[in-house]
Amino acid sequence: MSEHSAPPTPAEALAAALSAEYAAIFAYGPIGVRLSGSARTAARQAEAAHRRRRDALVVQLSTAGATVPPDQAGYTLPFPITDRASALRLAIEVEERTAAHWRAALAATSGSDRDQALDALVDYAVRATRWRRTAQITPLTVPFPGRPT
Repeated sequence: MSEHSAPPTPAEALAAALSAEYAAIFAYGPIGVRLSGSARTAARQAEAAHRRRRDALVVQLSTAGATVPPDQAGYTLPFPITDRASALRLAIEVEERTAAHWRAALAATSGSDRDQALDALVDYAVRATRWRRTAQITPLTVPFPGRPT
């Protein structure tokens, strides 16, 4: 965003978060096939959480008469997912990127929409921490979840 552009409206911020949810759901397919056991279960739970948020946002934006961005047929992953380590790295990145969209929505929303954005930000920050622990990456936490590094 340039210094002269207007901040997003609440509907625009929530639509951006919806687009991030679409991308997260897509990414968990390649992630899940490279994991096993409890990590695969965690990936399924993460994908389900992103699906619930996606579904709620579609209904919320539609009901409000806002533009609902379409899901894309596919998304470009930031790097190849070839093994457990790369799957875990992507899971961390997915949660951090999605958290960043919800963090941005905090500034643009108020009331229950802001509560919704905060809940999502916290959920994804905690999930990224769990993925870091699974991947044995330190530090486990970041100082300001959802903030670009």
